Amino acid sequence: MFNPTDFPKPTLISVNGVELEVFEAGRQNAGKPIVLCHGWPEHAFSWRHQVPSLVAAGYHVIVPNQRGFGNSSCPTEVTDYDIEHLSGDLIALLDHYEYEDATFVGHDWGANVVWGLTLLHPTRVNKVINLSLPYQELGEKPWIEWMEEIFGGDFYFVHFNRQPGVADAVLDENTSQFLRNMFRKNVPPAPPEPGMMMINLARAETPLGEPLMSDSELDVFVSAFESSGFTGSINWYRNLDRNWRLLADVNPIIQQPTLMIYGERDMIQKFEKLPEFVPNVEVVSLDCGHWIQQEMPEETNQAILKWLEQQDAT
Repeated sequence: MFNPTDFPKPTLISVNGVELEVFEAGRQNAGKPIVLCHGWPEHAFSWRHQVPSLVAAGYHVIVPNQRGFGNSSCPTEVTDYDIEHLSGDLIALLDHYEYEDATFVGHDWGANVVWGLTLLHPTRVNKVINLSLPYQELGEKPWIEWMEEIFGGDFYFVHFNRQPGVADAVLDENTSQFLRNMFRKNVPPAPPEPGMMMINLARAETPLGEPLMSDSELDVFVSAFESSGFTGSINWYRNLDRNWRLLADVNPIIQQPTLMIYGERDMIQKFEKLPEFVPNVEVVSLDCGHWIQQEMPEETNQAILKWLEQQDAT
């Protein structure tokens, strides 16, 4: 297991009207920036196993806690967490380091942000690496509206939007138990009662699967969310329909070289039409659940570094 004290020390950086808590390593590798974007309910620390390998491979590794997470700013307005703000933070971070572009890596919600960032600011992204969450096709209806029709009002994406504050309070009251239950290996494809999964996980006494991390590693996540609360991070979900509208008139095709990594045991489905929207994509699947880079760190590192080396050779 990883010793939390070995993770880079953070710096608070003012960008785009907020402060981001940023962890960086490999500044001596200036000129090869790679930005790692965490998911929900996570933290920059979720990339702890990737940072040393990427630095050794010659990259300047930049790992922000995005707005709403860790010690980064938590604005009070829900719309301050839409894709324009989230991608704007990352562009401003590039400007802070004086980089024209960078390789962006995202997992879970971080992947969603990287997809949106690449659509909105294509000249600032040179390569894309996303884990778990594939490209999201816009479709004919806004995403939450569509999910409500398909999965019902208790599906957690819909619940977060239709009953603001309810899940936030439950997770705030049960932070340690929720995260301890959430971060398990080999999350099954269809967990019991998926509609209310997040609230159920906060209250469950018998979690599924083996623990993903040591107590000291988990404490990093627990401490961060006990300090920030969950509302800022859940507000990302509350902007999904707004994001759908913001992206409606954007060219939907991503031309950048892209690596998509799936977990075979992840409950998130593969997107069979991915090559239609991301024509320069390579797909890798690993035998793990949702927390890909934490559950299979060495295999994840090998997949990423092999692909990056191939791209550099072309």
